[in-house]
Amino acid sequence: MASQLDLEEQEQIDRLKHFWQRYGNAITWLLIAVLGTFAAFNGWQYWQRKQGAEAAVMYDQLEAAVQAGDVAKLDRTLADMKERYAGTTYAHQAALLAARLYYEKDKADSAKAALAWVAEKSADEGLQAIARLRLAGLALEAKAYDEALAQLGNKMPAAFAALADDRRGDVLLAQGKSAEAKAHYGKAYAAMDERAEYRRLLEVKLNALGVDVAPAAEGKK
Repeated sequence: MASQLDLEEQEQIDRLKHFWQRYGNAITWLLIAVLGTFAAFNGWQYWQRKQGAEAAVMYDQLEAAVQAGDVAKLDRTLADMKERYAGTTYAHQAALLAARLYYEKDKADSAKAALAWVAEKSADEGLQAIARLRLAGLALEAKAYDEALAQLGNKMPAAFAALADDRRGDVLLAQGKSAEAKAHYGKAYAAMDERAEYRRLLEVKLNALGVDVAPAAEGKK
């Protein structure tokens, strides 16, 4: 009886050896791939958290440089953030903040470069839209009207559509195209929330072009 059991056990061992010889490598590589993916995912999450925390600290440093008006420190900090934390939202927000100080310090080229980087690199459509609206504003000031309109021609989130139309109106008005400017101001006015303070500015622009929006507003009451 014992001999019979030994033979059956040996056959099972032999079948297991045969199976492992045939499929062992494939199973091993599959396990390595699965475990490797799991480890990589955990490592990615840890890296993301670490990157975010470090970028937040550096953002605070850049914000302090902006408040102090320290352009040299701003240059260094922004360059460091773009090199080390280019994929983080902190870096893109920092570039927008930096662009404001560059503009205030009459460094239009630096402001434009910071905004263009956000427009190109950020995955956040809202931050991209803000960058493009500001780029259009810089182009308008430089009388680069085609460039301004090209920036505004990029796809914008719905929340920024009215602002984009308002800026188009500014560009078209600067080109002497008052009828087209009026149309875009009107579109922006209609799309904007009635409680928005910015709507009053649009009303002033439309009034200056001979459009009285008050009756339309009263008709809605």
